[in-house]
Amino acid sequence: MVRYLLMSCVVVLATAAAVPVAESCSRILWNDNGLAVVVARTMDWPESTEPILTVFPRGLKRDGGRLGSVDVVEDNPMKWTSKYGSLATTIYGIGTADGVNERGLSAHMLYLQATNFGPRDASKPGLHAGLWAQYLLDNAATVTEALESLNAVQVVMIEARGHKASVHLAIEDAGGDSAVIEFVDGKRVVHHGRDYKIMTNDPTYEEQLALLRKQDFSRPSSDTPLPGNVSAVDRFQRAAYFSAMLPRPKDDREAVAAVLAIARNVSVPFGAPYRKFGIYNTEYRTVIDLTNRRYFFELATSPNVIWMDLAKLNFAPDAPVMVLNPDDLSLSGEVSGRLARAPKAPF
Repeated sequence: MVRYLLMSCVVVLATAAAVPVAESCSRILWNDNGLAVVVARTMDWPESTEPILTVFPRGLKRDGGRLGSVDVVEDNPMKWTSKYGSLATTIYGIGTADGVNERGLSAHMLYLQATNFGPRDASKPGLHAGLWAQYLLDNAATVTEALESLNAVQVVMIEARGHKASVHLAIEDAGGDSAVIEFVDGKRVVHHGRDYKIMTNDPTYEEQLALLRKQDFSRPSSDTPLPGNVSAVDRFQRAAYFSAMLPRPKDDREAVAAVLAIARNVSVPFGAPYRKFGIYNTEYRTVIDLTNRRYFFELATSPNVIWMDLAKLNFAPDAPVMVLNPDDLSLSGEVSGRLARAPKAPF
């Protein structure tokens, strides 16, 4: 039986003039190819999330209670100074949907309708869900450190236009460790270990694994019946099936290409209906090579894959925040030289 975990995501971040709140995405980790730890994700959304590739240096002061210009955690918000620099894809300029830090920890925020962070406990510093991923990138070098750092905060639900930030998180590190973190019925549920590789959306991760165990993929062939729609369950099982058959890569280029191919396979085509949410086609795909510290980005409406080598980025405490809008058809290949100074940090 295939033992892989895939995750499809929805990020719910918005300002007072926010947008709808649902997105379905997928995450595929390949940490046992003997060459490089690589991970891919898709971002599915009904409109542009205004993704911006953003380089954050060390030493930035953060406020986990601020959402744009609004205080969403007024009582005891979590405040910190970033320990590590990171490269992130931001959403609407108010939070991090995907990213990697200089030590090789990466994080991906995805949608989970079953999310329930529980009632607010003001005795713990509050961290709004939109900055959950960035908090870990700022403070942890490994999955174990990231999980330990969550003990110091309470993740707080935010709302926009009546929609809740129902999200779960996948994290992995350069050593190949992995974790899927969910909040169900007010309790944190963590699946921690190298085997947790695939993640999508609802149902909860435990239920996804139970559904996967019912499939017989023991004799794979081109005639194997395989779920083929865009639902979270279908994408989870399809990604698990194809991930289990990846051939050993000859080099890091093949490793990146392999997980990107699966991300494309589980992407949502334009116009495909997704449950009650309507149309949520794939907006972009990312791949992170944690071994060689490279971040790849593919906009669904662009013919070019672009990437940045983290070794070329300046994460020094006095360095400026740098940004790049990937929605530019002139971009191709390694694009760190196209970064521009941001007027100020988005958060």
